[in-house]
Amino acid sequence: MTVSRHFVLAAGGTGGHLIPAFALATELERRGHHVALVTDDRGARIPGKPDFLPAHVLPAGRLGKNPLTTIKGLRAIWQGRAMALRLFESFQPSCVVGFGGYPALPALLAAQSAQIPTVIHEQNAVLGRVNRLLARRVNAIATAYRDVDRLDAKWSGKVHLVGNPVRAEVLSLRKEPFPPLDEDGLLRVLVTGGSQGASILAEVVPDGLAMLPPALCHRLQVTQQCRPEDIEAVRARYAAHQIPAELGTYFEDMENRLAETHLFIGRSGASTIAELTAVGRPGILVPLPIATDDHQAANARDLVKAGGARAIRQSGFTPKELAKQVQAIALNPESLANAAHAAWNCGFPDAAGDLADLVESFGRAPIMDVIRMKSAPAHAGFAPATAGSAREDAR
Repeated sequence: MTVSRHFVLAAGGTGGHLIPAFALATELERRGHHVALVTDDRGARIPGKPDFLPAHVLPAGRLGKNPLTTIKGLRAIWQGRAMALRLFESFQPSCVVGFGGYPALPALLAAQSAQIPTVIHEQNAVLGRVNRLLARRVNAIATAYRDVDRLDAKWSGKVHLVGNPVRAEVLSLRKEPFPPLDEDGLLRVLVTGGSQGASILAEVVPDGLAMLPPALCHRLQVTQQCRPEDIEAVRARYAAHQIPAELGTYFEDMENRLAETHLFIGRSGASTIAELTAVGRPGILVPLPIATDDHQAANARDLVKAGGARAIRQSGFTPKELAKQVQAIALNPESLANAAHAAWNCGFPDAAGDLADLVESFGRAPIMDVIRMKSAPAHAGFAPATAGSAREDAR
């Protein structure tokens, strides 16, 4: 019998933190559990949040080198922790799961104070700052990569490789074959720079694609996400090169664009890598140079090593270098299909389910609190749910 439990997911307000949180929430809800989200103002407004998932906005300060900023940040974290404790008193979570970002910190600190089991999920190939602060005290650390930098070896006993959960719409594409491509067919290229776009892609990609051999250049069909301030200049460049291109600042049907893509060009954020490997799409990756701890370069390592992508440092990302790397991976259909298969082999299609299994393994079902309450001594060290709430949760 499945006993319904309560889980709290805590995540920063960016897509990189929230997309896997939404995927886990969907899987836990499918299993009959109740789930709540703790985030910041940005996270509460981000597109894609499941309708069943209530969002609780808590104060979340950042810690930096400036003493005044740190003092202000600590005050906000403490306020958020107090609010999280009040939420936990009513929601009675079996486990609190953190996905990184400073907005996750107050909820996880509150959970540890209340002796509620905690799990953290690291989406990148470098352990993030908040997860590093918490790693010593959490019950489990879920990772998306086999090798994670700044993950202390002394924590290895509680590390679980699960992958990075992706949206169901994207995961459904995994069973679809790589789009047909012959030597005369259209070569569909998807270019994105993450949720905010990237001006470097606007500057380099049109001119780089124009430097491809004519036989390859004439087959291009480009879809590119641009920043609003860049879009008209990019449009003019493609028009000058006579390369068909569909441009937009945001594509709501990105999974449909990905489905027909033969080659991806863009950043190597955690969600991007997870989706490319879930679907099996080769890429030319340009890691964001200012990413904390250079984690985007680390994210690209496994995919590049497997032959599913090529990486170009932004300092060397020129039209000529891009053209060279595109030719190396896409000059003939067979090499492109091989790269796609290599990317597919790097995917973790069961990430949401495996993470849900891990989360379910911690804490106890509310119905068990009622059973223990009848016999446990007063100093047992846990806060049992009421019989009424346990019956409601067990429905």
